[in-house]
Amino acid sequence: MAENRKIMDRRNFLMKSAFFLAGSFIGFNSFSKAFADGECKSGSLFQPRIALIIDDIGYSFTRARRFLELEIPITFAILPKLSNTHDLASEIFDRGHEIMLHQPMEPYNSNLDPGPGALYVGDKAKRIAWIMEENLSDVPSAIGVNNHMGSKFTSCQKEIKETLRVIKERDLFFVDSLTSSRSMAYKTAKRLRLATAYRNIFLDNVPSESVILSQLFKLKRYAFAYGHAIGIGHPYTETAKAIGRFIRTFEKSDLCLVHISKLIHT
Repeated sequence: MAENRKIMDRRNFLMKSAFFLAGSFIGFNSFSKAFADGECKSGSLFQPRIALIIDDIGYSFTRARRFLELEIPITFAILPKLSNTHDLASEIFDRGHEIMLHQPMEPYNSNLDPGPGALYVGDKAKRIAWIMEENLSDVPSAIGVNNHMGSKFTSCQKEIKETLRVIKERDLFFVDSLTSSRSMAYKTAKRLRLATAYRNIFLDNVPSESVILSQLFKLKRYAFAYGHAIGIGHPYTETAKAIGRFIRTFEKSDLCLVHISKLIHT
């Protein structure tokens, strides 16, 4: 039964992908409206770009839908093996947004539980590959991976290298959430010639709407300074409200919101 479900999930994903690709050519794809307010408006190749990632998706439909209602490009990082993981991934994909597997990894704080499907320091290559395959089968529409927690795991070269090899073999990309300054994930991904990027700013370490809005403007300044920026938030009501306020400040050629794949490089 599990094998049949994996086959059906992959087939469903491929059929949907073909539908959206065809729709983009004939002008009626279902997510054109969702991206209308966030796409690059000036057409300039030098327009600063921001990618917003919302982590920890999988617990609540209500919280995830607050971000879908913003109708801008957002990348959703979905935790594996939760009660709503599969259905939320399908709904978000149907709305035309990019999805990543939010891979749980061991933190330094042993009191923190990274959740089901986690990777731990000391895991052998075979176990890492098995866990990753299981988690990716739970989120078949994922086109990339980022780490959930993982401050300890990402600082261990051997284990993170084995994880990144699995990601590369699946032709996915990796975003280092940089939960620790000691993370070796991004540099290791570059050495493996894996498509990769890293987080610039956490938006909501302080879950206050005004503080999050300030972080978004900091992200904007970073994008203007360097040409692009990646911000990671969480499915808080305050985060959704702050992003809604933030996008209303855009001028016509001010800024470009994009999905994370647009900022990935090898």
